[in-house]
Amino acid sequence: MRSHDYRTHILWDGNLGDGTASYVTYGRQYRVRVAGKPELSGSANPAFRGEAGKHDPEDLFLAAIASCHMLSYLALCARGGVRVVAYEDQASGTLVLDGSGGGRFEQVTLHPAVTIAAGDDAERAAKLHQTAHEQCFIANSCSVPIHHQATIHVEANA
Repeated sequence: MRSHDYRTHILWDGNLGDGTASYVTYGRQYRVRVAGKPELSGSANPAFRGEAGKHDPEDLFLAAIASCHMLSYLALCARGGVRVVAYEDQASGTLVLDGSGGGRFEQVTLHPAVTIAAGDDAERAAKLHQTAHEQCFIANSCSVPIHHQATIHVEANA
Protein backbone atom coordinates (compact mmCIF):
# COMPACT_ATOMS: atom_id res chain seq x y z
CA MET A 1 0.00 0.00 0.00
CA ARG A 2 1.34 3.45 -0.95
CA SER A 3 1.07 6.44 1.33
CA HIS A 4 1.51 10.19 0.97
CA ASP A 5 2.47 12.45 3.85
CA TYR A 6 1.27 16.04 4.20
CA ARG A 7 2.42 18.88 6.41
CA THR A 8 0.75 22.14 7.32
CA HIS A 9 2.16 24.89 9.52
CA ILE A 10 -0.43 26.91 11.48
CA LEU A 11 0.61 30.21 13.11
CA TRP A 12 -1.67 32.03 15.53
CA ASP A 13 -1.52 35.82 15.15
CA GLY A 14 -4.11 36.61 17.81
CA ASN A 15 -1.99 37.65 20.79
CA LEU A 16 -3.20 41.24 21.09
CA GLY A 17 -0.97 41.94 24.07
CA ASP A 18 -2.29 39.72 26.84
CA GLY A 19 -2.53 36.33 25.15
CA THR A 20 -5.63 34.39 26.12
CA ALA A 21 -6.10 36.15 29.46
CA SER A 22 -9.76 36.63 28.52
CA TYR A 23 -12.03 34.87 26.04
CA VAL A 24 -13.26 38.18 24.63
CA THR A 25 -9.89 39.90 24.19
CA TYR A 26 -7.73 37.54 22.13
CA GLY A 27 -7.73 37.48 18.36
CA ARG A 28 -8.81 34.47 16.35
CA GLN A 29 -6.64 35.21 13.30
CA TYR A 30 -4.15 32.66 12.02
CA ARG A 31 -2.07 31.83 8.98
CA VAL A 32 -1.78 28.53 7.14
CA ARG A 33 1.55 27.75 5.55
CA VAL A 34 2.22 24.86 3.23
CA ALA A 35 5.70 24.72 1.73
CA GLY A 36 5.80 26.06 -1.80
CA LYS A 37 2.22 27.44 -1.76
CA PRO A 38 0.68 30.84 -1.07
CA GLU A 39 -0.04 31.60 2.56
CA LEU A 40 -3.70 31.57 3.61
CA SER A 41 -5.09 33.95 6.24
CA GLY A 42 -7.82 32.61 8.45
CA SER A 43 -9.90 33.36 11.49
CA ALA A 44 -12.69 31.82 13.49
CA ASN A 45 -16.20 32.12 12.10
CA PRO A 46 -17.87 35.40 13.15
CA ALA A 47 -20.27 33.36 15.33
CA PHE A 48 -17.19 32.49 17.40
CA ARG A 49 -15.71 36.01 17.56
CA GLY A 50 -13.77 35.71 14.29
CA GLU A 51 -13.35 37.96 11.27
CA ALA A 52 -15.97 37.65 8.53
CA GLY A 53 -13.51 38.50 5.75
CA LYS A 54 -11.21 35.54 6.39
CA HIS A 55 -11.57 31.83 5.75
CA ASP A 56 -12.61 29.87 8.80
CA PRO A 57 -12.12 26.15 9.53
CA GLU A 58 -15.75 25.42 8.65
CA ASP A 59 -15.29 27.07 5.21
CA LEU A 60 -12.12 25.08 4.63
CA PHE A 61 -13.74 21.80 5.72
CA LEU A 62 -16.60 22.26 3.27
CA ALA A 63 -14.22 23.40 0.51
CA ALA A 64 -12.01 20.34 1.09
CA ILE A 65 -14.96 17.97 0.68
CA ALA A 66 -16.36 19.74 -2.40
CA SER A 67 -13.02 20.14 -4.17
CA CYS A 68 -11.96 16.54 -3.50
CA HIS A 69 -15.26 15.29 -4.90
CA MET A 70 -14.84 17.50 -7.97
CA LEU A 71 -11.28 16.32 -8.62
CA SER A 72 -12.27 12.66 -8.17
CA TYR A 73 -15.23 13.16 -10.50
CA LEU A 74 -13.21 14.92 -13.21
CA ALA A 75 -10.60 12.13 -13.15
CA LEU A 76 -13.31 9.48 -13.52
CA CYS A 77 -14.91 11.37 -16.39
CA ALA A 78 -11.57 11.82 -18.17
CA ARG A 79 -10.81 8.12 -17.83
CA GLY A 80 -14.36 7.08 -18.71
CA GLY A 81 -14.94 9.06 -21.87
CA VAL A 82 -17.22 11.77 -20.46
CA ARG A 83 -16.00 15.22 -21.52
CA VAL A 84 -16.79 17.74 -18.78
CA VAL A 85 -16.67 21.29 -20.12
CA ALA A 86 -17.87 23.12 -16.96
CA TYR A 87 -18.25 22.27 -13.27
CA GLU A 88 -19.37 24.28 -10.28
CA ASP A 89 -20.71 23.40 -6.86
CA GLN A 90 -22.73 25.36 -4.32
CA ALA A 91 -21.87 23.08 -1.38
CA SER A 92 -23.61 23.51 1.96
CA GLY A 93 -23.27 22.07 5.42
CA THR A 94 -24.98 22.27 8.79
CA LEU A 95 -22.93 22.63 11.96
CA VAL A 96 -24.81 21.72 15.15
CA LEU A 97 -23.48 22.93 18.50
CA ASP A 98 -23.82 20.54 21.43
CA GLY A 99 -24.23 23.11 24.21
CA SER A 100 -20.98 22.22 25.96
CA GLY A 101 -18.69 24.23 23.69
CA GLY A 102 -18.33 21.58 21.00
CA GLY A 103 -20.31 20.42 18.03
CA ARG A 104 -20.09 18.68 14.69
CA PHE A 105 -21.25 18.94 11.14
CA GLU A 106 -24.59 17.13 10.97
CA GLN A 107 -24.59 16.88 7.19
CA VAL A 108 -22.94 18.18 4.04
CA THR A 109 -24.68 18.45 0.68
CA LEU A 110 -22.83 18.92 -2.57
CA HIS A 111 -24.71 20.50 -5.47
CA PRO A 112 -22.44 19.93 -8.46
CA ALA A 113 -23.71 21.46 -11.70
CA VAL A 114 -21.86 19.73 -14.50
CA THR A 115 -21.93 20.50 -18.21
CA ILE A 116 -20.76 17.74 -20.53
CA ALA A 117 -19.94 17.91 -24.21
CA ALA A 118 -22.72 17.38 -26.73
CA GLY A 119 -23.18 13.71 -27.56
CA ASP A 120 -21.69 12.41 -24.30
CA ASP A 121 -23.64 10.10 -21.97
CA ALA A 122 -25.52 12.19 -19.37
CA GLU A 123 -26.70 9.11 -17.47
CA ARG A 124 -23.13 7.85 -17.12
CA ALA A 125 -22.01 11.34 -16.09
CA ALA A 126 -24.64 11.35 -13.33
CA LYS A 127 -23.70 7.88 -12.06
CA LEU A 128 -20.02 8.78 -11.81
CA HIS A 129 -20.83 11.08 -8.87
CA GLN A 130 -21.40 8.02 -6.66
CA THR A 131 -18.08 6.50 -7.70
CA ALA A 132 -16.37 9.85 -7.11
CA HIS A 133 -17.84 9.94 -3.61
CA GLU A 134 -16.61 6.40 -2.93
CA GLN A 135 -13.09 7.30 -4.11
CA CYS A 136 -12.77 10.80 -2.59
CA PHE A 137 -9.95 10.80 -0.02
CA ILE A 138 -11.54 13.54 2.08
CA ALA A 139 -15.05 12.03 2.09
CA ASN A 140 -13.55 8.70 3.11
CA SER A 141 -11.93 10.46 6.08
CA CYS A 142 -15.16 12.07 7.35
CA SER A 143 -17.86 10.72 9.64
CA VAL A 144 -20.40 13.34 8.53
CA PRO A 145 -23.04 12.18 6.02
CA ILE A 146 -22.25 13.68 2.60
CA HIS A 147 -25.15 13.94 0.15
CA HIS A 148 -25.06 14.72 -3.57
CA GLN A 149 -27.65 16.60 -5.59
CA ALA A 150 -25.96 16.75 -8.96
CA THR A 151 -27.37 18.21 -12.14
CA ILE A 152 -25.99 17.31 -15.54
CA HIS A 153 -26.34 19.65 -18.50
CA VAL A 154 -25.40 18.71 -22.04
CA GLU A 155 -23.62 21.39 -24.03
CA ALA A 156 -25.63 22.64 -26.99
CA ASN A 157 -24.33 21.64 -30.42
CA ALA A 158 -22.25 24.37 -31.96
